[in-house]
Amino acid sequence: MQLFNSMTRKKEEFVPLREGEVRMYNCGPTVYNFIHVGNARPLVVFDTLRRFFIYQGYDVRFAVNFTDIDDKLIQRALEEGTTVAEVAEKYIGEFKEDARGLNLYEYETLNPRATEYVRPIIDFIGGLVKEGYAYPLDGDVYFDISKFEEYGKLSGKKLEDLVSGARVAVNDRKKNPGDFVLWKGKKEGEPFWDSPWGEGRPGWHIECSVMAKSLLGDTIDIHSGGEDLQFPHHENEIAQSECHNHQTFARYWLHNGMITVDGTKMSKSLGNFFTVRDVAQVFDLEVLRFFLLSAHYRSPINYSYDAMEQTKKGLDRLYGVKTHLEQVIHSEGEAEESGALTEAVDRAKAEFIAAMSDDLNTAKAIGELFTLGKEINSALAGGVSSQQARAVYGEFMSMAKVLGILTREEEVEETPEEIEALLEERRQARKNKDFARADAIRQELFDRGITIEDTREGTLWRRN
Repeated sequence: MQLFNSMTRKKEEFVPLREGEVRMYNCGPTVYNFIHVGNARPLVVFDTLRRFFIYQGYDVRFAVNFTDIDDKLIQRALEEGTTVAEVAEKYIGEFKEDARGLNLYEYETLNPRATEYVRPIIDFIGGLVKEGYAYPLDGDVYFDISKFEEYGKLSGKKLEDLVSGARVAVNDRKKNPGDFVLWKGKKEGEPFWDSPWGEGRPGWHIECSVMAKSLLGDTIDIHSGGEDLQFPHHENEIAQSECHNHQTFARYWLHNGMITVDGTKMSKSLGNFFTVRDVAQVFDLEVLRFFLLSAHYRSPINYSYDAMEQTKKGLDRLYGVKTHLEQVIHSEGEAEESGALTEAVDRAKAEFIAAMSDDLNTAKAIGELFTLGKEINSALAGGVSSQQARAVYGEFMSMAKVLGILTREEEVEETPEEIEALLEERRQARKNKDFARADAIRQELFDRGITIEDTREGTLWRRN
């Protein structure tokens, strides 16, 4: 498998640290609000990577953190007249509801909270201070970026050109403008913990280093997140982790491209964002998941209602294939094995694996699934055995499971004779150019909860 490593800026063969095991850490949400579509993209993308590793036989340990102590949570608590802990608990619950809709929890995901690791964080910072990589200042503790010669190796920024980044407190007494805070001294009304440097709370960057080390080890296989996290967040994680652990922090760095709206990055600060909960009012979140996988993960993707509508239609076509297979599996009739269908499945599976192995090319993998769907419908229209249909169904759904789609369960029944009779009557009406009767039959079936679709391979039907 080839993955584009942001550290080396090229595709590299993926070789895990331990044979047959993959340890992944993905930066999760700051839980002060609902997540938006841009937040959802890395969660969906790297959950899909995790799924593909499992499909390939790996044992995967996957962590997505919750930042539950931060300036934004403190501000939200003040606005709502509540506590930071209550704000965090509320939005962790809301996140998990969205995550279930996006099918992110089919496999075990570790969800550590920053506040659960304050003691290990204090010990970690203490180690950096002891070795001279960090220094106390007015109740805060800062990391000295000049002590890490490779600072900037992920983002490509030069040490002498760096200034304070996002969430890095400005303090004129810092040794370097880019020194970032590890521990923040207590301010009035804020949550705090005791530490050797006084009462206070962890900085933002330190939490991921400590949780990754605690749950996955000193060196992990893959660290992922949005490309906007490369600097300063991931750069700072590397610096503090490698100075503390004295070894490589992450062997592969993966970053997804941004979601845009009319060509502009989607973000809460710009006010041009859609929350996942907003989307759920209009579309099933499985459609959003499918949309987020419809482009290569490193490319930007433009969000729009029309794009989601087209995605829904595509997903419905795949559900149609699933339903068609289920109908044949549960039918009483038998037919000859289709050698062409067996070849189509084997080819599609090989191409699907090749696409996913080529830096997680989900767009191409989806294309292979659509192609296979057409070939399946064509073969089923010509007649295949229920046994072969069952085997094809297994392969088709295994690939869909990697993408996290086609999870909706629908009751499968034997084809009712009256539906077949109506479909035959409709075929005769169309043949006789009695289109009014044909349309009336379509409407009658729709009123019964049956949608029909005329394709080159014949008329397909499914329950709504």
